[in-house]
Amino acid sequence: MRLDLRDIIHVPDARKTFRFQLDLSGQDFYGSKPIVRPVDIQGSVTNHAGALVLEGTARSVLELACDRCGKPFSLEKLVVLDSLVAQELEDEENDDILLLEGAELDLDEAAATAFILAMDTKNLCSDDCKGLCAKCGADLNLGPCGCGPDVDSRLAALAQLLDKEAE
Repeated sequence: MRLDLRDIIHVPDARKTFRFQLDLSGQDFYGSKPIVRPVDIQGSVTNHAGALVLEGTARSVLELACDRCGKPFSLEKLVVLDSLVAQELEDEENDDILLLEGAELDLDEAAATAFILAMDTKNLCSDDCKGLCAKCGADLNLGPCGCGPDVDSRLAALAQLLDKEAE
């Protein structure tokens, strides 16, 4: 979506609102495509004493697989959009400022970039997910598995002594 800002560029306290949906279902993240639903984007661009400010949100529900236990789960993702908008940059170091193309702002690119950069690299079904047993693959969230603790090979003789005492 391209937002025409020519009617607020030179008008202090003027505001232009927007609301649209963006399809990011084709975006690949490490072999999966978790953004299966459209991203709802809404917000406004406001002229604050000559400075254009983009404020808004991008929201969607992601379909993910837990990185510890592998179970599929859904997660609502909300990304806050907050950027300055300018017609031209005075120096090249301000890469977080969005540039207008003429008097238009490419909201698709701005929202997609913000949403993609906010994606987590690790996804857990819960903060206390125990994952899978490294030996047998049992889901440790359902309870302990039958595998014994790992014994350092250098201490194997002592472990055997402890096993005999337990009998």
